[in-house]
Amino acid sequence: MDDFFASNLGIGVIIVAQCLAVLGFVMISLLFLVYGDRKIWAAVQMRRGPNVVGPWGLLQTVADALKYVVKEIVVPAGSDRTVFMLAPLTSFVLAVLAWSVIPFNDTWVLSDINVAILFVFAVSSLEVYGVIMGGWASNSKYPFLGSLRSAAQMISYEVSLGLIIIGVVITSGSLNFGDIVRAQDGNLGFFNWYWLPHLPMVVLFFVSALAETNRPPFDLPEAESELVAGYQVEYSSTPFLLFMAGEYIAIFLMCALMSLLFFGGWLSPIPGLPDGAAWMVGKMAIFFFLFAMVKAVVPRYRYDQLMRIGWKVFLPMSLAWVVIVAFLAKFELLGGAYARWAVGG
Repeated sequence: MDDFFASNLGIGVIIVAQCLAVLGFVMISLLFLVYGDRKIWAAVQMRRGPNVVGPWGLLQTVADALKYVVKEIVVPAGSDRTVFMLAPLTSFVLAVLAWSVIPFNDTWVLSDINVAILFVFAVSSLEVYGVIMGGWASNSKYPFLGSLRSAAQMISYEVSLGLIIIGVVITSGSLNFGDIVRAQDGNLGFFNWYWLPHLPMVVLFFVSALAETNRPPFDLPEAESELVAGYQVEYSSTPFLLFMAGEYIAIFLMCALMSLLFFGGWLSPIPGLPDGAAWMVGKMAIFFFLFAMVKAVVPRYRYDQLMRIGWKVFLPMSLAWVVIVAFLAKFELLGGAYARWAVGG
């Protein structure tokens, strides 16, 4: 057996198994994310939410997914059929692909590359193409305008996200997620993580993540009062399901990034307690709860307000923060809190 796993075929089997394990975790999490999102929204509005299919309504998301799969796929007569079908598949595949470099524990990562942050940033940037392809291929004004809005919004807030991440990279001295988490390890536990030295940027990152994933209160490209369903308006059945799955997977990815960049990833918040993947998953669940609460309690912004915040508030603040962190790291001020690469964590 050892000889088999040492062969090229055995290594290929291991890689495929690891890929399926990550994909299985993401897809199973997706079912409970949608369920949790609906339950939290219902609790805020003092109603029950999903409670019929399965115990406590746990299988409601499965039933909804099956309903989408068995429905007829309606393709508009004047659309570009090839691009129309490729758009949701592109959004879904790119959203899943980013998880290949996300570590859940020390060495628990599918691909431990030195430029993991650049990989995630590149893949998430390409997701704009799925949106534009869907809007253009529908051959209708509402989807096209919705796709332009969504693309402008995503590109605008990617700039802020990138600059915020640069501050963390300067502090840790690495583009590898594992190195960033290990740089946050220390005797102070929760207070040794990057949320404390980078506190202003944690808030900006959270809000930018909401806008980047078209999450309420920034879901202007598909808000009912704006453009019906935006770039998704002509989609039905499985293609629509792929769009929605890609959106929720991207949201969960942002929760993972917040956990890794600012909250210690798999590290225990209390010194003495063992580290592990359970901490990582728990932190991601907490951040998704915050995403769901924002959806339930914050009213929508106008589109001009959304763009103004991105370009006139978040961009200058995140750019100034990069300069401040670079200065503090260069001269190793504040006890080396911003120069973990220099003081060895």
